[in-house]
Amino acid sequence: MIDQPRVSVQVQSIYIQAQSVPESERFVFSYTITIRNMGRFNVQLLRRYWLITNANGRQTEVQGEGVIGEQPLILPGNEFQYTSGAVLETPCGTMEGHYEMIDHTDAAFRVQIPVFRLAIPKLIN
Repeated sequence: MIDQPRVSVQVQSIYIQAQSVPESERFVFSYTITIRNMGRFNVQLLRRYWLITNANGRQTEVQGEGVIGEQPLILPGNEFQYTSGAVLETPCGTMEGHYEMIDHTDAAFRVQIPVFRLAIPKLIN
């Protein structure tokens, strides 16, 4: 598999205070990802891989089929957006990973998901 520049990934993360219990070391975050197909042909997301790192350096790997139960087909010029979540034992951490996708010829390629931060708002400032 090789990296392909025709798909872009943008991420926004939010701390979910209502579901978090800091005294029990439970910090809940949601993240919204937008995947844009900037190429001339259809692409399909088949698998995901995440590396989640908390503030203590503890790492968790998550991988599986598709995202939120889907393996979206993204047409040229279109985007697919979804929201998911992560629970950390610390008030901040990071996520990064990649999507395994195929193009219109069924050739596999990988799209990197740049590292992004999960943090409660008072830690960001």
